[in-house]
Amino acid sequence: MTPAATVIRNATVLTLDDSDRLHPRADVVIEGGLIRAVGPGTAASASPGAGVIDGTGKLVIPGLVNGHFHSPGNFMKGALENWPLELFMLYEVPPLMDRLATPRFAYLRTMLGIIEMLKQGVTAVHDDCFFVPVVTGDEVDAVMQAYQDAGMRATVTLDQPNVAETAKYPFLSEILPAPLRARMEAAPRMSDRELLDHYARYIDRWHNRAGGRLRAAVSCSAPQRVTPEYFRALGRIAQEMDIPYDMHILETRLQRVLGQEVYGKSLVRYAHDMGVLTEQAMVIHAIWVDDEDIRLIADSGASVAHNPVSNLKIGSGIMRWRQLRQAGINVCLGNDEANTDDGINLWTVGKVAGLMHNVTDPEFRSWITPQEILGALTHAGARAMRLPVPTGRIAPGWQADLTMLDLSTLPFTPLNDIRRQLVYCETGGSVRTVLVGGEVVVEGGRLTRVDEEALLAEARDSAAEFADYMARCKTAADELAPHYRAMYDRALATPVGMDRWALPDSAKKGLPQ
Repeated sequence: MTPAATVIRNATVLTLDDSDRLHPRADVVIEGGLIRAVGPGTAASASPGAGVIDGTGKLVIPGLVNGHFHSPGNFMKGALENWPLELFMLYEVPPLMDRLATPRFAYLRTMLGIIEMLKQGVTAVHDDCFFVPVVTGDEVDAVMQAYQDAGMRATVTLDQPNVAETAKYPFLSEILPAPLRARMEAAPRMSDRELLDHYARYIDRWHNRAGGRLRAAVSCSAPQRVTPEYFRALGRIAQEMDIPYDMHILETRLQRVLGQEVYGKSLVRYAHDMGVLTEQAMVIHAIWVDDEDIRLIADSGASVAHNPVSNLKIGSGIMRWRQLRQAGINVCLGNDEANTDDGINLWTVGKVAGLMHNVTDPEFRSWITPQEILGALTHAGARAMRLPVPTGRIAPGWQADLTMLDLSTLPFTPLNDIRRQLVYCETGGSVRTVLVGGEVVVEGGRLTRVDEEALLAEARDSAAEFADYMARCKTAADELAPHYRAMYDRALATPVGMDRWALPDSAKKGLPQ
């Protein structure tokens, strides 16, 4: 039972507030799930009977926020090759598969990621949850129940494309043999009305539940993956409710080609012209963007989710971090999913983000700082989630979502610079205590609300069933793979006027620009 008030005493506190204050020894007073006071000696202001957490030798920071995540990939660590996105997705979610996840499997799958994130000090996640091949209420409920049971803060979408596979890619329709094209056209997909009815049920049942920890968002997956009418309808819901609208835009070079060939414009421009590029928009990846795209995103007030490990795994390219930030765009960090990261470690994401952009600009004064990375790992992700009460900073009035790390561990021994060592040394192994909304959900490195050992054992027992599913995915994908490779090669030969790969100049000779 969480006490009405809690005080963390005598901790080192890194606030990540506007002043980026570091208190070598301070208290954090929590009441009603919110931070009421922070600073040296503030414990004296706590209510009588407040619970006490000894922070001696510990570092308290805001809980990390996973700014972009797909929980349905949680069973897929190490399951897929390093392929370009278009081939990768073919083997992850083959368009001709018809399997539905059981509610229990969906619950276990979601819980697997929750356990890993909470134990690493990730207190909130923006989960763009997809469904194969169609959304069902039972699967949605299982996902949300897992987040509720564990006590994690989660903003969750229903990410469901609803057009034929051939509409999502350039050249594919003409490359596919007629029988395969016909099978794709006949594959199960949901109507605009069916999906909007699912959203109505989902929002009514789960939005703002669990004391506000659980919130709904909307997702089109990507502009080219849904009908124009559904694309606009989701935008209206997002604006009316002021909730996030997730959209993967220009993750790959092939998607840049798609915009040119099918829409006659950038997909950022398409979203803008459709009226859905607003401050509610969460633009995911934004790698193959040009200066005009950046201006449109900045003018809209939208956020961008950067997934550097995923981008490296599937060779999507390097996002223009500094240009986006200079334009005033809010940029957060995410894992993407367990199969494009081969793990769910947000600390690794922060470290990679802090390093990979150093090779894109010889002007070292513009390289990303540890302070920027820590902000992107915390309050930038929370801002994109559009929470009514903010999280990601240790300041009065903010959510008491906090992570406590042991400063006696190797990543901090010797302690030279807390911010740099958090970004470049910490892996999550120093996390000891995690609070969400003032409630201790991890204590001594173990979850307090669920039996993690039993859940992990059950997940292992499900591995054979999942392996069978992946084998069937491979069979379904192998039939289509030669045609997808042909599409990829044709797109690669199509000039797009930009390059987002880390190629030396000598290697760029002959490469279409």
